[in-house]
Amino acid sequence: MTGARSTRFPFAMTALLLIWGLTRLALLLFVAKVYVFPGPDVTSDVSVIYHGWYEVLQDGRFPLHDVTWQYPPAASLAILSPALLPFLDYAHAFFVLAFVADLVVFGLLLYAGSRSGKSVRGAWVWMIGVPLLGPTVYARYDVMVTAVAVAALLAGSRHPRVMGFLTGFGAMVKVWPVLLLLGAVRKRAWAWAAGTATGVAAVFFATMPGAFAFLTFQRDRGTEVESLGSLVFHVARHHGWNGRVLLNYGSVEFVGPYVDVVSTAALVLTGLAFGWLILWRLCAKRFLSHTLADAAFVAVLMFTATSRVISPQYLVWIVGIAAVCLCFRASRMVLPVFLALVACFVTVLEFPTWFGDVVGSTDLGITLLVLRNGLLVAAAVLAGRELWRSTVSRPAPELPAQAARAKEALASS
Repeated sequence: MTGARSTRFPFAMTALLLIWGLTRLALLLFVAKVYVFPGPDVTSDVSVIYHGWYEVLQDGRFPLHDVTWQYPPAASLAILSPALLPFLDYAHAFFVLAFVADLVVFGLLLYAGSRSGKSVRGAWVWMIGVPLLGPTVYARYDVMVTAVAVAALLAGSRHPRVMGFLTGFGAMVKVWPVLLLLGAVRKRAWAWAAGTATGVAAVFFATMPGAFAFLTFQRDRGTEVESLGSLVFHVARHHGWNGRVLLNYGSVEFVGPYVDVVSTAALVLTGLAFGWLILWRLCAKRFLSHTLADAAFVAVLMFTATSRVISPQYLVWIVGIAAVCLCFRASRMVLPVFLALVACFVTVLEFPTWFGDVVGSTDLGITLLVLRNGLLVAAAVLAGRELWRSTVSRPAPELPAQAARAKEALASS
């Protein structure tokens, strides 16, 4: 039995490493344009937009007159990071660093999976999920933020100061990592996160003008064509709605009658999701080893599904947090994680493969959006239900002494 187990493990690990290497090679070949991925060029954000920001940031200032800059100040570090590889042009240096971030996440998940009570399922989730999203993963800086978030979650309750530091820093890079604190029970994690975020914000505020201009730019966002709310207008276009699709504030959005109503409804949904998460936090009675990751997974799913904007790279966050969930053998998030992985595959079909159909509101484009957004909503609902059951409503197992006392009480009565 032991011999059989020892032969299976190396084979499984070899397969995992080999598939990871082949899929990542494919992604690098796509972003380097050795092979052309179907659909619009996903690398233009790096070669044009990111590079343009890079030139401005190098002068010690933020792109104040560019409404597409909608990120916290520490995002500038990701945009400036290709300077670490001066022997490559900007775009290729960025792709290499995105690959390195991917490798770091994979390594962290492998290491975590080797510990007691853990599993390499998380590494498999990451290995599968990233290539399902296509070359977009290496053409956005979200994979770098996800690496920080994964490291923070894996530090977890064992190293609350490390988790707090990484979470606070990650929030200053792209806000959403603050959701990781939802399931944290150690006050030190919250304190370190707040201290780190405040310190990073203060440094940028003092040294670079316009560090928080992004807050104004975010306020004027509309309803992006891939979001849940956009389905209203995709269908309405077939029934005489006279709005338009425009490149607006850095994304392809609907502009026209009632867009503001749907955008407000999306904000209300996000508010309701936040309210449910707060209610869960107040009602939760049991915090297990995997609760921290499970709560983060639910939170990221809920905020992504209800957002006015669901860009393809948002799925990278979900895959990263999902992978941490399944690092824990006791986690019951298998079905929601599977639905999220299927959503990744549908995402690469709607962007970039058939993005023209999405923008044109064709039957194919609408079907892809219904499938992808429906999968995200279903995953969020199922994950939320499981989180509630495991921490609030499911009774804790009785200890032998407790069971004996209960029997004595019943007998005496």
